[in-house]
Amino acid sequence: MIKSVKVRYIFSKIEINSIINFILLFMFTQCSKNDLSTDNFEEVERVQEENQNNSEKKVFNFEKIACDGGFADEFPCKEYDLLNWIPLSFFDSESANDNWGWTDSKSKREFVLQGLNDGLAFLDITDPQKVIYLGKLLSATDPSDWRDVKIYGDHAFIVSEASNHGLQVFDLNNLLASDEFKTFNEDYIANDFGNAHNIAINTSSGFAYVLGSALYKGGPVFYDISIPQQPIFSGGFSDTSYIHDAQIVTYKGEDQNYFDKEILFGSNSDGGETNQLIILDVTEKTNPELISTISYSYGGYTHQGWIDENHRYFYLGDELDELRYGNKTRIITFDLKDLKNPKIHFVYEGKTDAIDHNLYVKSNKLYLSNYTAGLRELNIENIENKEIIEEAFFDTHPESDDASFEGVWNSYPFFESGVIALSDIKRGLFLIKRK
Repeated sequence: MIKSVKVRYIFSKIEINSIINFILLFMFTQCSKNDLSTDNFEEVERVQEENQNNSEKKVFNFEKIACDGGFADEFPCKEYDLLNWIPLSFFDSESANDNWGWTDSKSKREFVLQGLNDGLAFLDITDPQKVIYLGKLLSATDPSDWRDVKIYGDHAFIVSEASNHGLQVFDLNNLLASDEFKTFNEDYIANDFGNAHNIAINTSSGFAYVLGSALYKGGPVFYDISIPQQPIFSGGFSDTSYIHDAQIVTYKGEDQNYFDKEILFGSNSDGGETNQLIILDVTEKTNPELISTISYSYGGYTHQGWIDENHRYFYLGDELDELRYGNKTRIITFDLKDLKNPKIHFVYEGKTDAIDHNLYVKSNKLYLSNYTAGLRELNIENIENKEIIEEAFFDTHPESDDASFEGVWNSYPFFESGVIALSDIKRGLFLIKRK
């Protein structure tokens, strides 16, 4: 999500005013999807808040609500049942942001790592209808609406826009023996940088990439995390300036010139006219090489994207095009057959006005966190023929599908159980599963 209060140095004054005007315009022009009363949601939240045992062990019980006739209780849906809803107030936090998941390799227990304005919450969702809130790792410094977490092995790596936050490292094995709620401490903290917007990890190489910090003009900062509690600062890349988000892979695609190389796909924007995907060879950390860049029409703010499992197509979301140009939800697909010469392959337009946020690809499905339109599941198996089909959804924000920064920030679709964890900015954590 773009910062709207503490604005980065990369935005010009003109762009700042334009963005603020667009946000204000759309925040106050919401239209109703259906005639639902917010009192209904407040009552549901009140009842759920009471579903707490005690301060020593916080268990959240919930009876599954099937998606029936297009709704799971009050929430619009298609093909997804609601397994649990843990409201924001349960965490004693003011807002939710990013989330991620971890599965213990031995016990196969599944955990959600839920980003919050004041820290990171840990929840055992092995039984998704009896969720155990194990505790919280507090922000390293101040609260912030922006927090990001990724996993390497059995360790979590956390950054935040909070001033002087640095990189927190947390051993997730601490969760396995915990049966009472507790406030956790990080196992290590790296202070080479202050605040950062994001972190990405290539689990096959053991390198983490801190994004949007004050180092390297906001470009990627490299860390060797092969020994998780001893991260080693290993350089960075500044030639393309600020990178908002990135995915780094050990490339297995069709371009033999880069096969088995470590390739970074970065979402690069200056908040103005420069909105592009950058492709960077980061195999040699002391000598990263820019392979190519590609821009696109009607760019607002290049936000985030994900490559398919064959490393052929990259799916990109722009966070401000819906506001700036009035288009529906839009995903730009790039053909990466030749990394030096990527091409725009197909532009998908969704069914609503909602802003697209984080998206991920698993097999032949794309899972889009679509803010006010909730989670949208898209079938991409026929992308070669320029076809993307929406097959299912779950909407945590029934009030509207308008272009505003409310609703689902992130979704984690990679649990083997099929449970998907949705992080709603004001409503908390939703656990859903396909019928």
